[in-house]
Amino acid sequence: MAYSVAEIADAIGAEAVGDTSITLTGAAEPSDATPDDLALALKPEFADGLAAGRARVAMLWPGAEWQGFGLKAAIFAPRGRLAMAGLTRMLDPGQGYGHGVHPTAFVDPSATLGAGASVGPQAVVGAGARIGARSVIGPGAYVGTQAVIGEDALLHAHVRIGARARIGKRFIAQPGATIGFDGTSFVTEEASNVEQARSILGEVAEARSQEWVRIHSLGGVVIGDDVELGANTCVDSGTIRPTQVGNGTKIDNLCMVGHNVVIGDHCFFASMVGIAGSTRIGNHVVLGGQVGVSDNITIGDNVVAGGGTGIISKVPAGRVVMGYPAVKMETHLEMYKALRRLPRLMEQVAALQKAVSKADGTD
Repeated sequence: MAYSVAEIADAIGAEAVGDTSITLTGAAEPSDATPDDLALALKPEFADGLAAGRARVAMLWPGAEWQGFGLKAAIFAPRGRLAMAGLTRMLDPGQGYGHGVHPTAFVDPSATLGAGASVGPQAVVGAGARIGARSVIGPGAYVGTQAVIGEDALLHAHVRIGARARIGKRFIAQPGATIGFDGTSFVTEEASNVEQARSILGEVAEARSQEWVRIHSLGGVVIGDDVELGANTCVDSGTIRPTQVGNGTKIDNLCMVGHNVVIGDHCFFASMVGIAGSTRIGNHVVLGGQVGVSDNITIGDNVVAGGGTGIISKVPAGRVVMGYPAVKMETHLEMYKALRRLPRLMEQVAALQKAVSKADGTD
């Protein structure tokens, strides 16, 4: 679909100059842009690419001398990435999942589909499930018995929703996401080696070989509005009470949310974050890639954890942490600097030892 420069600028709340009647069909990096693309040169360092491309129109940083780049029009975006959010929303053609219920889909007669909801090829909607208006159940997706999904949700191909999960409005799950199945909760007849080790914080004197007995997951999952889950991310059911994910939280690909975890509103977790069971996470928490969070701890509001951080104890609200175990960012940086200085320090210590030995005549 084609949009005029004026339409694009109006839709994203930006300023347009030049010939705003020019129509565009896509967006591209400056060096790859065709005459029908909006070139995205959101910072001065990207401007050199405009000469290599063939764009007539570019989205530029505020104050850029757009005519000097040979452009016929320009859009000025005070906050470039925010403008990209609106632009990409306009230009996204979607996955083409179609409308209505596909002939190969199975929808249980007791399930309820809201107005305008669609179910793709080979998808399954279980008994008593309720799908909100205009929601899309993609190809091969599964919605379990008595699960509830709100309006305007999008389940991409092969998403799996377990029985009795409750999910809010405008939910998006990327392919392979799995929500609301059994958590990894097991027990042994007597105190296991793990329990003993944790109680004494040391080596177990007499290790025991015991079988694991499953604790079934009865609590389900409750997810708020405007939540997004990445590809192959898992959210386990709670044991007795539900695992919870708050409104507006975004979770990247390949993440793991264990049973009984409670996540607050508007959190952001990058890829490969793992959160162990029964941990509570506050609002507006950001966890970088590969952050690991131990079980049964709390993380306060507005905490930020850098990539690869291992969080094994409580983190107070507002703290920025890095490293393993997690410490304040400034402490981690000092520790890292000290670590890099260790080889030189060892050389200095060796030289001092040699000098002392000579002075004592023991060399």
